[in-house]
Amino acid sequence: MSPSSATVWKTLCPFWGEEYQVHLPPAFHVVAFYVMDEDALRAPELGRRGGPGPPVEPCPALVPSSSSSRDDVIGKVCLTRDTLAAHPKGFSGWAHLTEVDPDEEVQGEIHLRLEVVPGPRARRLLRCSVLEARDLAPKDRNGASDPFVRVRYSGRTQETSIVKKSRYPRWNEMFEFELEEGAAEVLCVEAWDWDLVSRNDFLGKVVFNVQKLCAAQKEEGWFRLQPDQSKNRRGEGNLGSLQLEVRLRDETVLPSGCYQPLVQLLCREVKLGTQGPGQLIVLIEETTSTECRQDVATNLLKLFLGQGLAKDFLDLLFQLELGRTSEANTLFRSNSLASKSMESFLKVAGMRYLHGVLGPIIDKVFEEKKYVELDPSKVEVKDVGCSGLHRPQTEAEVLEQSAQTLRAHLAALLSALSRSVRACPAVVRATFRQLFRRVRERFPSAQHENVPFIAVTSFLCLRFVSPAIMAPKLFHLRERHADARTSRTLLLLAKAVQNVGNMDAPASRAKEAWMEPLQPTVRQGVAQLKDFITKLVDIEEKEELGLQRALSLQAPPVKEGPLFIHRTKGKGPLMSSFKKLHFSLTTEALSFAKTPNSKKSALIKPANIRAAEKVEEKSFGSSNVMQLIYEDDAGKPQTVYLQCRCVNELNQWLSALRKVSIGNPGLLGSYHPGVFRGDKWSCCHQKDKSDLGCDKTRSRVTLQEWNDPLDHDLEAQLIYRHLLGVEPALREKHRELSAGTEAGSVLTGPGGAPEDPLAQLLQVLRDLQEAHRSSPASSPPSEPSCLLELQT
Repeated sequence: MSPSSATVWKTLCPFWGEEYQVHLPPAFHVVAFYVMDEDALRAPELGRRGGPGPPVEPCPALVPSSSSSRDDVIGKVCLTRDTLAAHPKGFSGWAHLTEVDPDEEVQGEIHLRLEVVPGPRARRLLRCSVLEARDLAPKDRNGASDPFVRVRYSGRTQETSIVKKSRYPRWNEMFEFELEEGAAEVLCVEAWDWDLVSRNDFLGKVVFNVQKLCAAQKEEGWFRLQPDQSKNRRGEGNLGSLQLEVRLRDETVLPSGCYQPLVQLLCREVKLGTQGPGQLIVLIEETTSTECRQDVATNLLKLFLGQGLAKDFLDLLFQLELGRTSEANTLFRSNSLASKSMESFLKVAGMRYLHGVLGPIIDKVFEEKKYVELDPSKVEVKDVGCSGLHRPQTEAEVLEQSAQTLRAHLAALLSALSRSVRACPAVVRATFRQLFRRVRERFPSAQHENVPFIAVTSFLCLRFVSPAIMAPKLFHLRERHADARTSRTLLLLAKAVQNVGNMDAPASRAKEAWMEPLQPTVRQGVAQLKDFITKLVDIEEKEELGLQRALSLQAPPVKEGPLFIHRTKGKGPLMSSFKKLHFSLTTEALSFAKTPNSKKSALIKPANIRAAEKVEEKSFGSSNVMQLIYEDDAGKPQTVYLQCRCVNELNQWLSALRKVSIGNPGLLGSYHPGVFRGDKWSCCHQKDKSDLGCDKTRSRVTLQEWNDPLDHDLEAQLIYRHLLGVEPALREKHRELSAGTEAGSVLTGPGGAPEDPLAQLLQVLRDLQEAHRSSPASSPPSEPSCLLELQT
């Protein structure tokens, strides 16, 4: 995958504020960030919406996409796996950009066989067989290369033949060198791209120690191509710096049965609620630092969501927060576990709902690009233009026009929200109902009449809708960041929504008196919002179960949107034969229709998918094409080619398709990144159509997004890892709680198991720790899950 961030225009000091989470293959070596200068004249990518995705390559490296080939590369930052491993809490800070040298921009692997064999006259020979290479860097304008290999030893050089237009060449050629005492100690194998006119381009090299080869006698395998780092670099800092926060989490996920005691213990605590004897959730919150609270809240929320206990978990947190809150105006205003968990819950369960309500309003703001300003001290008349043919607008006219624009946007948003009661997910409505009821029980007096409403809006408006308005790209509402003018409009609209969410509190009005022109709409909005919340929380248990049952009959879409499907005719795909359709992916089927509202036709069952991979740009003469390899109903292999609107869409579709098929038996280990046209594959030029493939599949390289299918075992592993880190604090707490018992003894139940939940938790942690220690020895090790968290 090689997506790109949003473009920040006309600045030398850009700010992105984008966060990515990527699942990487365990064998990755380096992550590289490339800073590009976008060419505004290049063909624009289609589409507006679609979330950001982290650029990931098989290395994996964050590299510019081929569609950006006309953009200028300013510089790059490389972080090796060893560097990330040396910072367990994450790498954070400014990193100098370094110059991008073509001789260092290498990728791919080469398959070699090296042998020491007897030769004539009792001499020994070093035999080097150059078999094939894969995923070489594209050096030519056609998106391919013309590779050959140069083998050098002891002053002698031999070369393979040239394979034209391929990044996956096969040579199967052998070279021999005489081994002499005192000769060179290294054998160098270099890959080059042949050019007829200009100089050849370097593709990478592998260097071998001949003494070790002599000792081993034979060595064969795939070797990663290395860059040539012999050149002098431009001084660090001359190209600027990039501020990053990067954390690598390397987790080994055990079989599900190992986590059952932990999951059952936490679920029992949630079911018991505040009546539980040990209140483990309270202890987890007390021992969790502020910097870790968001991650812990998200992991717990996803775990209980998978167990059907998300509402009960949040209800328990509501009760705990209300129990320690005496002032109504401070309720849910801190970064408590309740606040963080509710934020995560709304993003996981309510994001699609948010898109439906807020998306059209955000799109309109972006499309209008009107100058909007309410603060008289910030009005710049010159930015507005003319109101007519004869005179510029006055400051008063600018302020009035701005107020009208904001009132229209705010009224449209509140109207859309008021109509969305039935569209709100049942689990979200039920959770807000519990919150509303708990707050009203805690603050029943007439003077606190608005407190239950404010409790709901503190999450719905202040922590969900308003942040999405201010940063629509981070909530996947837009593909690009807003420009300065649009950003100001969005900020003012978000402030107005906050005032409505605060129920038009006097304190909110006092902060910014220049927001007064919006007060009529704000006051009307408060009434609309209260009516909306009243209807929202008016959901009975039977209705909730009915809505959930109805939703469960329809698998929610994992990914949907327009794609171009390539038709095949004759011996292979045609270069320009494609058709635009609307695709929808669920856990049950990949379907398509002419329009989003048309009747869908099932194309592929996820259980039949064998691989989802990128296609070389040269195959169709266009970028952002992927291939889906699957088995039809007759069990025969088939391939469908789909083109995405932009590189971020490509990565999201690949990620979604890989996630719904990750557990399929028979996933392919290799594939052809080209197409079979005429009598050969375009990638490696092999003539056998049933050839297994010339490149590795990347079924486990995915993006982590809000709409991911829940991975219960991974969430349990992450919770275990956190609890293991705070185990000393939990043990100290246990000693304090058990100090009152006789001689500090621990009560045990039948079978010798400890009765109190904290003692049980400590025992579960010991058991899991032992399971991790014994896992490699007793059974084949589980595949590690490498999760890379990025923030720019």
